[in-house]
Amino acid sequence: MSENKPNAIVLTDGMLHESDAKTAHGLIRGTERFTICAVIDSIHAGKDAGEVLDGKHRNIPILSNIEEAVRQIIDIQYCIIGIATVGGVLPKDFLPVIKSCIFHGMSIINGLHEYLTDFPDLVHAANDSGVQLIDVRKPKNKKDLHFWSGEIFSVKSPVIAVLGTDCALGKRTTCRYVIQACHHAGLNAQMIYTGQTGWLQGGKYGFVLDSTLNDFISGELEHAIVSCWKDTHPDIILIEGQSALRNPSGPCGAELLVSGSAKYVILVHAPKRQYYEHTESWGAIHSLKSEVELIRMYDSQVIAIAINTEDCTEDEAIHFQTIYEKELNVPVLLPLQQGVNSIIPILKNIVSRDTL
Repeated sequence: MSENKPNAIVLTDGMLHESDAKTAHGLIRGTERFTICAVIDSIHAGKDAGEVLDGKHRNIPILSNIEEAVRQIIDIQYCIIGIATVGGVLPKDFLPVIKSCIFHGMSIINGLHEYLTDFPDLVHAANDSGVQLIDVRKPKNKKDLHFWSGEIFSVKSPVIAVLGTDCALGKRTTCRYVIQACHHAGLNAQMIYTGQTGWLQGGKYGFVLDSTLNDFISGELEHAIVSCWKDTHPDIILIEGQSALRNPSGPCGAELLVSGSAKYVILVHAPKRQYYEHTESWGAIHSLKSEVELIRMYDSQVIAIAINTEDCTEDEAIHFQTIYEKELNVPVLLPLQQGVNSIIPILKNIVSRDTL
């Protein structure tokens, strides 16, 4: 990516503290594609976005409205919709704010299933202002899609899937943390993104899984992995997971293990989350041990657990870490609290063994 990244603001409009704002959370933690200059959220206005997210000051101010952003920030080129709602629906109260951004000369980037280009008034306003409406989740044309071919079996680099036991656990964040730790340790690790936020954060190889025609998901995954391997000659390839193997609202993960030939897994789990997406009627989340066993049935191996510490005290998080390490005999990471460096010796061993 160019060092001269375009300036962007992120719109959460009162939702920054919610899990639905995970797109904003990812961008606050880091992106190689944009310079994030501010977050627009009236509830948290006056604070630093990093401190609201995880207590770490990141020099990203939270402003109450677009007019305030235009007064304080020079040359805002993009406004990014920073939420990922259930079903990908655009909240109606976002529309006036989006129109204001267009009026002030900003292109709009949208990662929701509901496309901006389906709103005639937004299209008309964008045309008048000479800006773009960029719907990241719009499917590719069929002619641009790839069908699975088996070329994945030519890839010599170990492939690791970062899966979770539910949605919105931090799979992408864990993936990025591991990539960064690998680079610091001298390993060439590359990431395959599978969601819109991965692209927004600067991902070069990947696709948006949940807006890809089902027949081509395996092929698009294979194409991304093979292209990454050919272009970058990585020591390790990590794939960002989506949803969960047994989340009934959108089971996902088998494609990564089977079509993507990921023989290793980092599994993200929230010990205090009881039900899939916090919805009792969807069923209880299966035990961590049973998820590890299920992954083993796919002929893949869980090499580490990463804990999402939502609703946990610090002592509880350490307690779960200790229990899982004894029960499963693998490293248990607390990515946000302790980092992920403890997995590096395992990754180096995999690289030395699998690339002989």
